Parts: sequence; structure tokens; C-alpha cells
Amino acid sequence: MRPIRPTLAAASIAAVLALAATACGPSEDNAGDKPSASASQSADQKITIPDDLKERLKDHGIDLDKWKNGEWKNWDRDKWLREAKDFVNPIIEDLWDPDRMRDADTPPEKPVDNDISGDEGVTDPTPTAVNAQAVKAPYHANAAEAGKVFFDGPEGSMVCSATVVKDPAHPGKSNMVWTAGHCVHAGKSGGWYRNIAFVPSYNNGAKATAELETAPKAEIAPYGVWWGDWAQTSEQWISQGAATGGQGAPYDFAVIHVTPEKGGTGKSLEETVGSALPVEFNAPAVPKIAGMTATGYPAAPPYDGQKLFQCTDKPGRLSLKAEEPTMYRIGCTMTGGSSGGGWVAQGQDGKPALVSNTSIGPVTAGWLAGPRLGKEAEGVYAAVSKKFAGQ
Repeated sequence: MRPIRPTLAAASIAAVLALAATACGPSEDNAGDKPSASASQSADQKITIPDDLKERLKDHGIDLDKWKNGEWKNWDRDKWLREAKDFVNPIIEDLWDPDRMRDADTPPEKPVDNDISGDEGVTDPTPTAVNAQAVKAPYHANAAEAGKVFFDGPEGSMVCSATVVKDPAHPGKSNMVWTAGHCVHAGKSGGWYRNIAFVPSYNNGAKATAELETAPKAEIAPYGVWWGDWAQTSEQWISQGAATGGQGAPYDFAVIHVTPEKGGTGKSLEETVGSALPVEFNAPAVPKIAGMTATGYPAAPPYDGQKLFQCTDKPGRLSLKAEEPTMYRIGCTMTGGSSGGGWVAQGQDGKPALVSNTSIGPVTAGWLAGPRLGKEAEGVYAAVSKKFAGQ
């Protein structure tokens, strides 16, 4: 299993870790006012979606009755839904079986742009590489909020990492997952990815890849497969995001609302895994942060995407453009596939909180950078929570 997004093939200062044929949508200052649309399926496999979305999809020539039978594989430009309001992700039961999850791959390698100089704004010296450490199994006992995101793009099946986060509208019963924007939307070059699903504690027992070939689904996905019935990212990512060069990276975040593939037990995702992290939108400035821990499933060599790793380091600052928010940066050897994974630090209340997510890294690995979450990120988060507040 190669890296998820493109694995960077040129030698430039930085390259998008999991961006490539799979990116996601950025948002404007008022992105929180522009939630995307959702879709779901009833037990009899009939797709249920809002009437207004049905009409918009018809305008694109999409027949949702044929979607689950293979129409989703049609990546014609006019059928690759791009706008926030057009997100659709009907459940296709058992699509993500053990083999398909294990084999999910990344798009072809792409060269990295040479426009990330870090000359503008505030950029600290390149951090020393920190070797990623394997999370001790079972993962659920040591990183219960972490999991893996699977999705399809024009280049095939791909993967990212993600984190279960709290939902202010449903205390203790969240169905919200935090990841990178490029894990749900292709940015300026495309639209929403398809068949987006989250698997908490993927490969919970840290089995070797060879063992996974015969492992039952209950061991690979012990807490089930959870499909995204709503996804939202920043308008900045949608309009600027690119697979290489770092464009849109300061706004490379997304929230997915999920639902169990087969109805589940009636429990929420948070209740099912037993944990969810709060999100901090006013995290301390870099000099005041003693350390951050990034978690993910790196898939580019020397990793294979099947096991969970973490890096802990004191963050520095990375500025891509003076007019855009400065990003956090830490030393870490994780590669593509770890994109979207949560960064945890001590929040303003002194307790662990999600403060960023993996977005970009250099061709040679060694460090990762993630967006500093501000009003745009808070707007996306609040909009998704509000959308499902009455449900």
C-alpha cells in the first residue's frame, strides 16, 4: 500500500502529504454559514436525499438510483460534484470490505511546486526529524479517538487519518470526525470524493499486513464502518487547494458527520468508541506549547498504512504566505496516509484537545505541518454540529 495522496516525487521544500488526486474544499470566513448537503440510505437500500439536492444532481445528469450500482465510478468532469451544497455520499453496504480497505492506495506521485519559500511571515528553522513511534495495541486502549478514512477518487481508492471529536449539540453522543480538507475534496482541480467512510481503531490489534489478508472484518474494523452523511470543508480549500505546493494548506481541514453503515446499535460514534476530543480554536501560541502529538496511519514507504503511529515534538511556525495564517510545524517521519490525523496539545483549560491536523510535509519526510484552527475552522465545525442538532 503506497502513500495515500500523492507521494512527492520532486525535491522541493515542501509537498502536500496526502493531497494529490484527493484533496478537499477550503472555506471562506463565513464558511460556517454554507453547510454542504447530505445523503443516506434506508435499510432497503433506497437512497434518501433532500428534494432540493435531487434537483441539483439531476442538473448534473446524475441518477442516484444507479449510483450504488456503479454510477459513482463516473468521474466525467460535469459529474464530479464540486460545490459545498452538492455533497452526496449514499451508503453502499459492504463496499469497504477487508480487502478493499487493505488495498486502498494513493494517486500517482506528482512533482512539488517550488513556491514554498517560507520567506514571508514567521517561519522557524526546520525542525529535527522525530522518528514516529508505533502506537501500542490495542489502539482502542491508547488512542480511542483515532481512525482511518477511506474514499474513492478518479485514481482509485485512497486513505487518510481522522479523529473523533466532540459535538456541542450532542454532549457525550458525537457523530463528528475531524480530518483534512484534502481527504474529502480535491480542491480547485476537482470536487467531492466519493464513498467516504471512517473506521475507528482500524486494525486494532496491530496485525502485520500478511495477517490482515485472512483476518475477519471484526478485527480490521472492530467498531464498525461509519459512512459520512455530511461533509464540510473551508471555501478556501475548495477554491485554492492543490495537490502540490501547499496551496490552501492553512485552511486544509474538514468535518465529517457519520452514521453506521448497517444501523448499528443505536449508539453514537462517541458512545461506541468511548471517547471524543474537544477542538480548541484558540490554542496557545507556539512559544507557549510544550509539545504536540500527531497521530496517523502513514502509508508511504517505509510504512504501509496498516498500523497507527505517533510523533511528539515542540512545534515551530511555518508561513507559506504572509497574508495567510501561519501553520504549526513539528518534526515527524510519518508520510502520506497520516494526512488528516489529529494533533493534540494541552488546551486553554489544561486538558488535551485537538488543535490541528496533518496537512503537508516535505518530499523527504522529516516534518509535518498543520493549520492553526481559527474562525474559519470553527465556522465549519459549528455548521456541521448545528445541521444535526435536532436529530
